[in-house]
Amino acid sequence: MRSWVRILGIDPGFRTTGYAIIESNGQESRHIASGAIKAVKADTPAGRLKIIFDEVASLAAIHEPQELSIERVFVHRNPDSALKLGQARAAAICACQTFDIPVFEYAAREVKQAIAGKGSAGKDQVEHMVKILLCYSEKLQSDEADALGIALCHAHTRTVSQQYSEAMP
Repeated sequence: MRSWVRILGIDPGFRTTGYAIIESNGQESRHIASGAIKAVKADTPAGRLKIIFDEVASLAAIHEPQELSIERVFVHRNPDSALKLGQARAAAICACQTFDIPVFEYAAREVKQAIAGKGSAGKDQVEHMVKILLCYSEKLQSDEADALGIALCHAHTRTVSQQYSEAMP
């Protein structure tokens, strides 16, 4: 029987960053906590990044995740948006690095493929599958559902990677 691992999933955003804490043993996963960090309370860009850093560090201290899964930045049509997203992502990663939590990155298409079976799945499909996979019935915010999807993607991917490495001589 495989041991349980606690995973922190992050859907980075400059205004709202989704987060999720799950536990998985490779065959089943369970919801621990999830929600959204609202960085819009800050008056400056630096203030927003500080909120993201502080809140993610607080989540790491409270929930003690063993691994971080985070969405990889994709190039937006608007370079300013991509830059802000990258900064929010960096704030979350740096917060986890203060706790020496290993970081695993996934493209949005990888997450959709792992959760809904289709890389072009819509947000509604991903949210629906997240709820099914976690036996979760409450309403989810969009960023929260995305963070849960990222955490579940990692739970599924790490299991396949472990099985492959165990099978190799």
